[in-house]
Amino acid sequence: MVSKESVQLAWVQHPSEFPPTNNALAQPNGLLAAGEAIDADWLTAAYQRGIFPWYSAGEPVLWWTPSPRAVLFTEHFKSSRSLRKTLRQHAQDPNRCITLNRAFEEVMRACSAPRAGQNGTWITESITQAYCDLHRQGLAHSVEHWFKGELVGGLYCVALGKMVYGESMFSRQTDASKIAFAHFVAWLKAQGVHIIDCQQATRHLMSFGATVVPRASFEEQMRQAQAQPALNWQATTLSAWHDES
Repeated sequence: MVSKESVQLAWVQHPSEFPPTNNALAQPNGLLAAGEAIDADWLTAAYQRGIFPWYSAGEPVLWWTPSPRAVLFTEHFKSSRSLRKTLRQHAQDPNRCITLNRAFEEVMRACSAPRAGQNGTWITESITQAYCDLHRQGLAHSVEHWFKGELVGGLYCVALGKMVYGESMFSRQTDASKIAFAHFVAWLKAQGVHIIDCQQATRHLMSFGATVVPRASFEEQMRQAQAQPALNWQATTLSAWHDES
């Protein structure tokens, strides 16, 4: 557990107090600051700088900006042969659909559910409420995968301008979140989104074509994307996926 007294880094009490990102620690990679509060204002200020929260219940709110940074360039998205087969089958299944912003809180709570091999979740109740408030402000969004009217997979993200920050996915059926993600990337690409922040270079994300870039490069591309007009994030059904291979 990390306490205020033991954290040897900036202790922030207002969103304006985030230190320069190059002050982030090398070990643990990207730990920048700690504090006590988190809400929509904190999240907005953080994401504008490429900073995100990640902490466990009982810890201070910990803020991160790792380097290198994992990102997915939408034009480099790739899917496996088996996933493409699944996507083609999904496109023909009238019992399935992919929607945008239809059930944000439900998606967040599904992402926070305990998973095999994990003792808990970083998506605490305070995190959930903060992102739900951000969603009501039009800056956090969800993608839902429905089967016969039941939510079986999905993901949520934050978006500023055309900069999209991926957060978490969940699946209640095999490949359910992958199907939702493939539709989402295709939609983003069609809307002119170039880059998705993936935060950490996990094997799962790298299999989709994610790569890593230095923090300075990430922040420059982030600023350019944030400066572009925001997308139309109104609730909708995403178009059927088309195989571009």
